Amino acid sequence: MFTTKTRLHEEKCFKQLNKITMSEISQVEDKIKSNEPLTFDDGLFLMRDDVSLHRIGMLADSVRWRFNGIVTYYNVNTHLNPTNLCISRCPLCAFRAEADSERAKTMTFDEVKERANEAAANGSTEIHIVGGLHPEKNYDWYRDIITTVRNAAPKLHIKAWAAPEIDHFTTLTSWSIKQVLRDMIAAGLNSMPGGGAEIFADKPRQIIAPRKINAARWLEIHRAAHKVGLSTNATMLFGHVETKSDRIDHLIRLRELQTESLSQRDNTKSAAFNAFVPLVYQPHATLRLQRAAASDILRTIAVSRVMLNNIPHIKAYWVTLGLQIAQIAQAYGADDMDGTINGEKVHREAGTQSPDAIEVENIKRLIKETGHEPTERDSEYSCIG
Repeated sequence: MFTTKTRLHEEKCFKQLNKITMSEISQVEDKIKSNEPLTFDDGLFLMRDDVSLHRIGMLADSVRWRFNGIVTYYNVNTHLNPTNLCISRCPLCAFRAEADSERAKTMTFDEVKERANEAAANGSTEIHIVGGLHPEKNYDWYRDIITTVRNAAPKLHIKAWAAPEIDHFTTLTSWSIKQVLRDMIAAGLNSMPGGGAEIFADKPRQIIAPRKINAARWLEIHRAAHKVGLSTNATMLFGHVETKSDRIDHLIRLRELQTESLSQRDNTKSAAFNAFVPLVYQPHATLRLQRAAASDILRTIAVSRVMLNNIPHIKAYWVTLGLQIAQIAQAYGADDMDGTINGEKVHREAGTQSPDAIEVENIKRLIKETGHEPTERDSEYSCIG
């Protein structure tokens, strides 16, 4: 039975919807259908709460199908976090520990070797390595981690060192970014993750990560990585103190770098972004904010898909999204559930409620439940099997 309060709420909703003319939506839809890059204003329009989430989801799904069809990807991967000691001391980070803390951990090379052997034994095709900027370790320590993994498991794809770590290595060595990257490639590095991007806008960045490299430096490092032939991922951490405008600004900067990197592929062996990974901020351990609502998460994923019309893959990283939202995201533009993710520590320390790892059969089942075809991939998105 409808109450007066219900009717008033319904009338308010209809009034809000009527503010959006059909021409506004149609203009954006036409751009998406013709693969025309959306503007900042287009993106901000789609982020509005009074624009139908399901309609945006349908548009994002059409782009997803344009790139990847019915396939949803996964990979078998292992994470390795060599140390949680870090000079950056970012206010948002729950992973970092003080040197005298019971939580402080710096892996030995024997432990690194053991993790690499475990990864190979459990069928992993990728090992993902990121950690803190250790206050005492020199560059050789980081390089030796790569060589230790490479020697222990020659077939593993090594995805390692986020942009803040690469920047730290340039400080430790007085080398250029390209010199560091080429030396790491010689040691066994195959690609780079997208961590450290957080949010590019200066104001929120100064609140959540004031001592971390700025947006321009992050982009410079990934530009250099692409030029030396390293594929990379891109990320955006959202759901903290940033605005919706900040999110759209972030997406456009990524798209611009991707355009630049792709333009160089014809004449060189350069690379580009493989995937975009929207990361939901876990508020439990640090800034104590309210977690982003499911509708906001799905809208952000969908808008990311239609804004990033030149990045082929969108990951639903179930560690921060949760398994259920990661499934739903497959209908809102995502085409990747990431992987088995054994041994991840960074987001778990922040309080994510997701399981520690997931078995291959389980992730395949979750994908099938979405109506998509589970497909195992390697780190460069070639199908396995």
